[in-house]
Amino acid sequence: MKPRSRAKQTRSLHDRLAEFAAAARAEAASLPEGRERDRLLKTIRRAEAASEFEAWASAPEPAPKQPL
Repeated sequence: MKPRSRAKQTRSLHDRLAEFAAAARAEAASLPEGRERDRLLKTIRRAEAASEFEAWASAPEPAPKQPL
């Protein structure tokens, strides 16, 4: 079986997600109210949540989740 070719990431996942969210936020600001803008805003929220999760998961000793 042929080994997978893997690209070495030069920037952290947090940085890439932040850059994506900033670019998507700028694009969403230029769109009129509607489905496309709502879809983009939802994608931004998901990227921010993924960034927060990645920061939590990669911490040296993850803190327990706080009760609501």
